[in-house]
Amino acid sequence: MLKIGSSDLEVSRLCLGGNVFGWTADRDTSFAVLDAYAAAGGNFVDTADSYFWRAPGNSGGESEAIIGEWMASRGNRDAVVVATKVGSWPERKGLSAKNIAEAVDDSLRRLRTDYIDLYYAHRDDPDTAQEETADAFDALVRAGKVRAIGASNFTAERLRSALEISARDGLASYVALQPHYNLMEREEYENALAPLVESEGLACMPYYALAKGFLTGKYRPDTQVDSERSEGALAYLDDRGRAVLAVLDEIAAGHGAPVAAVALAWLAEQPTVTAPIASARNPEQLAALLPMLDLQLTDDELRLLSHVSA
Repeated sequence: MLKIGSSDLEVSRLCLGGNVFGWTADRDTSFAVLDAYAAAGGNFVDTADSYFWRAPGNSGGESEAIIGEWMASRGNRDAVVVATKVGSWPERKGLSAKNIAEAVDDSLRRLRTDYIDLYYAHRDDPDTAQEETADAFDALVRAGKVRAIGASNFTAERLRSALEISARDGLASYVALQPHYNLMEREEYENALAPLVESEGLACMPYYALAKGFLTGKYRPDTQVDSERSEGALAYLDDRGRAVLAVLDEIAAGHGAPVAAVALAWLAEQPTVTAPIASARNPEQLAALLPMLDLQLTDDELRLLSHVSA
């Protein structure tokens, strides 16, 4: 198990993304994915109040509700580290004190729990003073509703100022960052955010860890893929992307592991990264991710992937 920053939260090497629950995975399929993940030793599930309000017939909160029902039916709440987020859902937009206080109670109700392990600011809110947001999050920690807090989609400048405010005022501070980071998207995180994350002892939980599915290896020239994210994934299919896939194929063959597991294992070994986030809309997709829990790449393999993806 790995520790999330300075918190006492301990998590598995792979964080299961809950963005597909209630969207491309219905209730029963979501339960099957969650069961398989837990059976493999996974204990870290990531969701948000906004997941997935854009889907036809949805209004938001569907993912949290499914996870909450699953934990209640399995009686395993204390064994699961649950991360959720506030600030991105149009119904609960922004990081004002009022919105945070109301949103956390909504999330607790949907999750059928009296505490959230890791509560993220889903995205920065330039219209709300960071002091107000910091006070609001601190109040949740003191009330026992939240065990630890994190930031998602923050620039280095705004993350630094938020950390400085919390330290100055003696408030609960962000212990984790959730950025866009993977083999195909490296520059912004590695150049701007990683030095700050390292110096402040934060944990990094990258989302889009598989580059919208591109790093599963299923997107190839002249191959049709039925996926909600196929357009975004196909954008990576240039000379660099094909070179990355070729190296992933070679390493995967050597380990007898799926391509997706190799891509996740590379990400998990990067400095500051604690647990990449990846989702699966069915147990078959999850099976291609789970080997990364135990997959150890050699130093040469890590260097080769870093070189070809640079």
